[in-house]
Amino acid sequence: MDFVELRILALGLSMDAFAVSVCKGLATKKCTAKHYFSVGAWFGGFQALMPAIGWFLGSRFEKYITSIDHWIAFVLLAFIGGNMIKEAFGDDDGNEDDSFSVKTMSVLAVATSIDALTIGIMFGLLPDVSILSAVALIGVTTFILSAIGLKVGNVFGLKYKKKAEIAGGTILILIGVKVLAEHLGFI
Repeated sequence: MDFVELRILALGLSMDAFAVSVCKGLATKKCTAKHYFSVGAWFGGFQALMPAIGWFLGSRFEKYITSIDHWIAFVLLAFIGGNMIKEAFGDDDGNEDDSFSVKTMSVLAVATSIDALTIGIMFGLLPDVSILSAVALIGVTTFILSAIGLKVGNVFGLKYKKKAEIAGGTILILIGVKVLAEHLGFI
């Protein structure tokens, strides 16, 4: 996986955190530097931690699933991407929480980074992924986009939440198709 693909993957993974940050921005009357750092650190930190855990698991079980790893990557990415797109069209109850407590932020950070765990498993199956570069890029990208999402939500409201989830889901599906196409010799 080259740098451009990794960058696109990082953007796709960060869209859930961006969307949740937009919601946090909606619920927060006045955002401070502490809010921006908190959102970025929680979401970026967990988006970096989860692929590292997934990579560890994936690399340990590689010998058992090498013959079907491309299908696993495709299914995981298509499922995660499809789920993001489905959530974009789901009902939104509008009850956004303005709390930045450890309990609230840790639950949100885990919820938005589960997909990164599965991507980490895929990293463990791919021979050309530098896990340190991947983890750093995903974490930094998510940190930045989460802080931007908080500002966007605070200023513009829900206008971009749906679009961000659709874009992130589409990106993940397209990367899954590319992984499968490369392995099957179409690319």
